[in-house]
Amino acid sequence: MKFDPKQIREDTSKDFEAAWISGTKYASERGFNEGYPRSLLHLRCGKPHPVFETIQKLRESYLRLGFEEAMNPVIIEAEDVKKQFGKEALAVLDRCYYLAGLPRPDIGISEERVRQMNSYFGKDLSNEEIEELRNTLHRYKKGEVGGDDLVYEVAHSLNVADMEVTKVLDTVFPELKNIAPISSSATLRSHMTSGWFLTLAEFWNKKPLPIKLFSVDRCFRREQREDEIRLRSYHSASCVLCNEDGEVSVDDGKDVATGLLSQFGFEKIKFRRDEKRSKYYMPDTQTEVFYYHPHIGWVELATFGIYSPTALAQYDIPYPVMNLGLGVERLAMIVHEADDVRALVFPQFYAPLELSDRELAGMISMEKTPCTPEGAEIAKDIVRVCEANGSAESPCEFIAYTGALFEKKVEVRVIEPEENTRLCGPACLNEIVVQEGAILGLPKSKKWEKAFEEGVPTNIRFLDAFAALAAYTIEESAKTGDIDKKDVEVKVKIVRSGADINLKIDDVAMRYITSAKKKIDIRGPVFLTVVGKKV
Repeated sequence: MKFDPKQIREDTSKDFEAAWISGTKYASERGFNEGYPRSLLHLRCGKPHPVFETIQKLRESYLRLGFEEAMNPVIIEAEDVKKQFGKEALAVLDRCYYLAGLPRPDIGISEERVRQMNSYFGKDLSNEEIEELRNTLHRYKKGEVGGDDLVYEVAHSLNVADMEVTKVLDTVFPELKNIAPISSSATLRSHMTSGWFLTLAEFWNKKPLPIKLFSVDRCFRREQREDEIRLRSYHSASCVLCNEDGEVSVDDGKDVATGLLSQFGFEKIKFRRDEKRSKYYMPDTQTEVFYYHPHIGWVELATFGIYSPTALAQYDIPYPVMNLGLGVERLAMIVHEADDVRALVFPQFYAPLELSDRELAGMISMEKTPCTPEGAEIAKDIVRVCEANGSAESPCEFIAYTGALFEKKVEVRVIEPEENTRLCGPACLNEIVVQEGAILGLPKSKKWEKAFEEGVPTNIRFLDAFAALAAYTIEESAKTGDIDKKDVEVKVKIVRSGADINLKIDDVAMRYITSAKKKIDIRGPVFLTVVGKKV
């Protein structure tokens, strides 16, 4: 079977940045850039986990190659491992996790236990209640009552509350507390191959040739320790193939590997006979697949081979089967240029905190914003007046809003009572921008053009944040009735931090900035005053 990589290659990556920009454009077109509701400007696509993102791409790649998805058993009996791996079975089982379960003890009810329960429950149990308890414990022993239902069933038998039973169960029946697990002969799948033999044995009489199946799922291996390249639980992207004529070859494995990896943009692919020669593969068919990484060199990505007729005969499978297995985490490490699989899979435990400029920008917001449509309109009008008259010489004042607010008629003015200055200070239109991990308040001027182009603007200006604070303060005063007693004045002069201008930076962002030794520079002369009064 042959695949043309140029025909099947498809870039399935999601352009999250384009989606974020599209969302921002949506908000801008609807007038939200003026501040309210500004939350739409922070809407963006979620971020996938690199392993599950790789799994999804592998699933799509297999489907494009014409493979059908299957689910293989995760719990494999040790006897099946022996049938599949032959003389290698002991070495394989040594790496397997055996499943264990808690035995169900045979619990008797002595007179001493009855006296203990009477003392705990503050009542004398009747013969009928004791007999009902005995039946409940017997049903638990037989498996008719589950462990999670035992407390409820015992409480029901004795006509007492669940909480009372919970308190005395360990004391009166220590057999339940001291149970030790007993191992079974069932193991957790260490190789996807163990599941494929079971699946093929059932599928063989139910599906016509060709049989082309794939599965991307977890395997479990009892490693002595986890390190940069080993985990005790990992994902295998595996497939099996038998052609129409019931024959397969090493060339089929090469074609599938090439068709699969080419969809990830991998072009330099090399095949090498594997010296390990697993017994479940035919001699001289086990082949390693390598990809040349420009920074790492040749990296092993997958292994394929033809299943041994001896192993297949154990399950009455009449034709040769090609099997290919690929380690998902290893592929994800290459795609994401990671050097420690633990940090890639479990960044919450092993990776240092890393935030992109986009993520940091999403963690900056206004501390206080109005909660009513009228309050939002006040903020919008304050912004409008300042944009139109910011350079007006003082003393001056401009009416921004006149209307109802909590059943009161209020008037809001933007004022500057001092002489020989302007209505708004020079930093009024500075905007919050995140550039290379630094949070900056910058004017949109030619001098700072590069910062706006290379960084991530938040679309929050000093003016917007102040207008939201002023509207919120007037709104609260109207709601409490304070505006009936006195005018409300909100002002800001020199801004020395985000808090001075009603900005809030998330604690996670602050921790990152501190640990990464980045900077926050939000300052400048704003000199804005807003007065609200009842009219």
